[in-house]
Amino acid sequence: MSGLGLERLLGPEDLALRLAAGEAALFPTDTLPALAACPAQAAELWRLKQRPSDKPLILMGADLEQLQGVLGLSWRQEWLAMAEQGWPGALTLVLPAQGPTLQALHPGGTSLGLRVPACPRAQELLRCSGPLATTSANPSGEPAAATAEDAARMFPDLALLGPLPWPQGGGQASTVLAWQQGGAAPGGWQVLRAGALLPAGI
Repeated sequence: MSGLGLERLLGPEDLALRLAAGEAALFPTDTLPALAACPAQAAELWRLKQRPSDKPLILMGADLEQLQGVLGLSWRQEWLAMAEQGWPGALTLVLPAQGPTLQALHPGGTSLGLRVPACPRAQELLRCSGPLATTSANPSGEPAAATAEDAARMFPDLALLGPLPWPQGGGQASTVLAWQQGGAAPGGWQVLRAGALLPAGI
């Protein structure tokens, strides 16, 4: 691939080590390529994208079990049911949260976006690295990268999950559902972004 040296392509274990050392990296998902960092290094993603930190990042995990402890709260049955329906897949759930992961990915916020991608290559990396702070692979204001080539061109100093070619993503961003809890009224789901997957009953 033109302009991309083999030294930038790392297997999941080696890329996880780079991430643990504080680097950002690029990997494929079932929707669009992801720009990622360990949660403690999430600020690096805003810097790379030249994006304000009041726009929260998404935490991706390999599976539901990997994400269950990050909210700092007990999971409601409704959240578990929606996660089991939509994961792995193109569904981001925005749930109430507290604690250090929330503050790293959504400073000053009260909710955290979570997703499990339906991409075995991404899941393999996430099993090695643990959950990662993620965002679309593009500088703020530019179209999202659709391929490894696009992502590598936009972020020429970052390592990528190898080998190439990456599996083809769907090309459309995930659906985003946020849990709304209002006063004494029962909570429910609000569609913040209608994307590649809309679960039944929404």
